[in-house]
Amino acid sequence: MLRIITQWVEAQSELRRIASRTHDDMILHKEATVREVLQTVKRQGDKALLHYTQEFDHQTLTPEQLRVSGSELDAAYQQVSKELLDAIRLAAKQIEAFHRQRIPKSWVQFQEDDVVLGKRYTPVDRAGLYVPGGRAAYPSTVLMNAIPAKVAKVPRIVITTPPGPEGKVNPAVLVAAQVAGVQEIYRVGGAQAVAALAYGTETIPTVDVITGPGNVYVTLAKKLVYGTVGIDSLAGPSEVLVIADSGANPVYVAVDLLAQAEHDPMAAAILLTTDSALARQVVTEVERQLTNHPRRTLTEKAIAHYGLVVVVESLEAAAKLSNEFAPEHLELEVADPWAMVEKIRHAGAIFLGSSTPEAVGDYLAGPNHTLPTSGAARYASALGVETFLKHSSLIQYSPTALQKVADAVNILATAEGLPSHGDSVRLRTETSDDQGNFDLDGQL
Repeated sequence: MLRIITQWVEAQSELRRIASRTHDDMILHKEATVREVLQTVKRQGDKALLHYTQEFDHQTLTPEQLRVSGSELDAAYQQVSKELLDAIRLAAKQIEAFHRQRIPKSWVQFQEDDVVLGKRYTPVDRAGLYVPGGRAAYPSTVLMNAIPAKVAKVPRIVITTPPGPEGKVNPAVLVAAQVAGVQEIYRVGGAQAVAALAYGTETIPTVDVITGPGNVYVTLAKKLVYGTVGIDSLAGPSEVLVIADSGANPVYVAVDLLAQAEHDPMAAAILLTTDSALARQVVTEVERQLTNHPRRTLTEKAIAHYGLVVVVESLEAAAKLSNEFAPEHLELEVADPWAMVEKIRHAGAIFLGSSTPEAVGDYLAGPNHTLPTSGAARYASALGVETFLKHSSLIQYSPTALQKVADAVNILATAEGLPSHGDSVRLRTETSDDQGNFDLDGQL
């Protein structure tokens, strides 16, 4: 059952506990397991992938079966309804339209004395997209990861996703991948999939960036391979924080909390409200909606361990607690959500008003649903086109411009004890003799 808290200090303590749920002793034990998986895949390649797929997913595959075949991709279209295909295409259209607005532009600026400065954006060569599986199929995650990579013009995009029953990949996932323009898909999940993307195997290529949410093992694996490859963020387990006033609908608030809790036993569902009556109504409504919930066992675990209702004195107090928690998803079910936004500093995505459930962001609003969790919204942002791009600085000085800064460069180089730094400018700016040889204190 959801707990109701009214004391500020206790609320802060509970929010810190929930935010650190991926850092407790149990997680540290899992990290040791993940390290072993990463090193084994690095050493043994496909052999390790097949072993772990058997051990963790209970599926026996051959090396040839790791990659989803063209015939499977073709057949997937016959296995989804027209309504689902239309929804996937609509979501893809919306997501692409949003991300095309986010493409950073290369630029060059000409300054005095023929100084040229600029920034040039180029995509990574290869991107690896992790799509969760197991408990559910996530075609939306395919779209949210693949479309920004395509918009960024990444030359090679590959997807890894856990195999389901009989080693098959959910057809909706395969259709979404093709709608997004990706046909290189591998049936491997968990930390072993992250290892394959980071280190490469006989079948799966090494990539430059790994993106996508996953369970705690996937998140830990991404954390451990960062530096070998880039990552989007440590996304997962999922979380929602709802700020609600007395005008909020308890039915809506309850279902939004459950919509997050049903993801994973470690998902967090939190309500901050100024109305104690609403708090009690939401607790009752959550219990009612759980009665015949298809994922009741999993969802109840999340609610029991990481569900919370806090009654606060004011919306300002709610904003303060929310900023301390820095939620992945923040719903503002208040009378004036736009005024409330001004008080929010840290959140992965903000949903404004009672007609904007977090689910629209999960599927087709356009902004990405791969977001920082566990407090990472304090410094990180949603996955986007820029995740798959890196920039190079452009710098050009004319001889005149270099002459003007030579003394300053030399002074700074001397202060740092780096004489060749100073010499690299001095040798270019000192007067040369007729033969083009610089006079190095009369040595030439």
